[in-house]
Amino acid sequence: MFTILCCYTRPMDKLRSLEIFIATCDGGSFAAAARACGSDPSTVSKAIGRLEAQLGLTLFQRSTRQLRITAAGERYADTVRKMLQDLYGCEEELKQINRSPGGTLRISSAVCYGHLYLRPLLRAFCLQYPEIRLELEINDLHVDIIDNDIDVALRTGYVKDSRLVARRLSPMDFLVCASPRYLEEHGAPGCREDFHAHSWIGFRIKETQQLQPIFLPDETGAYLPYDLERRYLTDDGEAMAYMCADGLGFAQLPHFLAKEGLDSGTLVSLYPYFRPPEPGSGVFAIYPKRDYLPAKVRVFIDFLSGALAERGESANHTWAESWVPALGKGGRSII
Repeated sequence: MFTILCCYTRPMDKLRSLEIFIATCDGGSFAAAARACGSDPSTVSKAIGRLEAQLGLTLFQRSTRQLRITAAGERYADTVRKMLQDLYGCEEELKQINRSPGGTLRISSAVCYGHLYLRPLLRAFCLQYPEIRLELEINDLHVDIIDNDIDVALRTGYVKDSRLVARRLSPMDFLVCASPRYLEEHGAPGCREDFHAHSWIGFRIKETQQLQPIFLPDETGAYLPYDLERRYLTDDGEAMAYMCADGLGFAQLPHFLAKEGLDSGTLVSLYPYFRPPEPGSGVFAIYPKRDYLPAKVRVFIDFLSGALAERGESANHTWAESWVPALGKGGRSII
């Protein structure tokens, strides 16, 4: 029993002994094995001695003139050689997989971001990396990506799990929006207090059932939370953007929800963008901590970062910073 435990107490020492054993079989002497292994004959002799002691077998017959492998040694060598070949072959295959993007890439994305930002990019990504097979999950639940074998998750808000790496793709900027129709029918507010006379579309966070706070600028332009009655509520971000575009009232939309409507003219942004002051907020690509990032994950994040850069977004910047609000410069005061 003690012998078996010794074999597995130091697995790296055992592997080294097996490599020395095969080198001795191939070289025919301790000196030849030492040259092959970058060692010295004394070290090789001791390694073979330890291996024989662990096995309780004589692997080589020694004399002053020659070293001859025993029948037990030959049988053991056949097994060890195959084992090492399988091990090295597996290692090389895994290295090749990590160098060449391929295999199944499981992505989990927040709903709105997945539909509006990620989905339109998937065809180009798949054409560029045809060896990668995608599995896409769209939901707003903060699932455990390790327990659920998710390769990379796209999430908005904050990341606090120490087991994960969070690479920020962009900040999350908010814009106060309304439709041109609504502004024509009800007019634009001249200050924060005027919002009490207007309809507001609120967002209810599914997991907590709390209402997303509303931030409006004060007389200095600084954004502060503001208590307003939400005439309409939804727990779906896209629905909130569409309700706003349909003329039901004002909504404070994340930049990725507001972009399509602002570009098409179905939405108007009244104020300059608001960015939460907490440094840990934003849009993140999240993946488990590991020594070597799989190539399929690396190329996906690089691809997504490049696509966002073309939209004017980076880890510390979004297009909303340069978006000119409908009111303010050269027009009515917005505060």
